[in-house]
Amino acid sequence: MSTEEHRARILPTYLGGFLMGSADIVPGVSGGTIALVLGIYETLVEQIQRGAHAAGQFLKGDVRAGMTALREVRWRFLLPLGFGIISAVLLLASALEHLLEERPVQMSALFLGLVAGSVVIASRMLKKPAGQHLGIAVLAAVITFLGLGLRSGRIDDPSYLIVFVAGAIAICAMILPGISGSFLLLVMGMYETIIGAISDRDIALAAVFLAGAVVGLALFSTLLEWLLEHHHDRVLAALVGLMAGSLRVLWPWPVGEDGVGDTALGAPVTADLPIVLLLAVVGVALVYGVAQVGRMVEGAEPADT
Repeated sequence: MSTEEHRARILPTYLGGFLMGSADIVPGVSGGTIALVLGIYETLVEQIQRGAHAAGQFLKGDVRAGMTALREVRWRFLLPLGFGIISAVLLLASALEHLLEERPVQMSALFLGLVAGSVVIASRMLKKPAGQHLGIAVLAAVITFLGLGLRSGRIDDPSYLIVFVAGAIAICAMILPGISGSFLLLVMGMYETIIGAISDRDIALAAVFLAGAVVGLALFSTLLEWLLEHHHDRVLAALVGLMAGSLRVLWPWPVGEDGVGDTALGAPVTADLPIVLLLAVVGVALVYGVAQVGRMVEGAEPADT
């Protein structure tokens, strides 16, 4: 590919990263799903693996091999994509934090619809559906639902170690189609803390979270490739079950006062039902819209684009 063609792809790649970042801060639509829609998923995983390989060489003290590995990374792809993701997070986090505080019932309903739609879409990614996959999904859903009931709710003032671990876990979802990193943060009770840190420009906490994300991504990329290559449908079935069981954290009427992410289930408020149902349907429709665009892109573009 010529230099002119590389330059022409920088803006679309940046915009693709912006879409991925936008998806990753909203529980429901994952950045990995957006990457699939845009036709860059396999390239993304491959380049992350190359970067992780280079980091491994440096850690072993082999500088020459590390530099060689770095030269194999497609930086003209990764850098614009990364800047796009970061731009979306910085620009949208503040507005999202405000909505979570002022409209918790409505946001829970929208997120619930997004995740419910993602459960259906992710289940359709199974290559060879079988009875065992249904069993895996149901088991994962039941364990997740019951396990979340043991969680006390949102974690306030977490230690840097907890923030680091949260970053390592949540970032893995960025390259998993069907599950959102923000959704995992919700499950862990860390979502509002991280969104608040980004919105308030808490550099120290954001840096610790980013460090955890880098480490988690480096460690997980190789494992992900192996799992998807050898146990694709089983892994996906477990993820579908995880998402289905975790809908508990998005029930719009929790008993507690933590708002979005509280797992103590309360009775529905009749006055809220119309807007809750409407926003849940909107969330499902948005996910199906993303899936439809993905099918159109796959039908119109070569796989290597």
